[in-house]
Amino acid sequence: MATTATLALMLTGEIRNQIDRIGDAFWSGGISNPLEVIEQITYLLFLKRLDEQETAEELKANREKKSMQKRSFPDGKDRKKRPYQDYRWNRFKNTDPRDMYAVVSEHVFPLHAEHRMGRLGPT
Repeated sequence: MATTATLALMLTGEIRNQIDRIGDAFWSGGISNPLEVIEQITYLLFLKRLDEQETAEELKANREKKSMQKRSFPDGKDRKKRPYQDYRWNRFKNTDPRDMYAVVSEHVFPLHAEHRMGRLGPT
């Protein structure tokens, strides 16, 4: 039977291997700076959380038979004609990493900047 210390070392090894695989994926995609890797992972986690909140809000609106009160992803398309719904984690999580990078850098960042500058209405 494994001791707690052995389990902790195995878990640490598993986590380290997973992190290495993520780093390798970014490296093969052209991102080699560890800070940029962390930055991209942070943005992906942020989008995942926004999508989870949007899904919860959709379920609540359906359950109560009301319109959604808060939206993280507006209806329609952005200025580059990409649907805002494409920004959702559940829509692009299995897409090509280059497309993910394009969505985040060319579409999500500008939308986030517009929100911060107050150009978009409340969501």
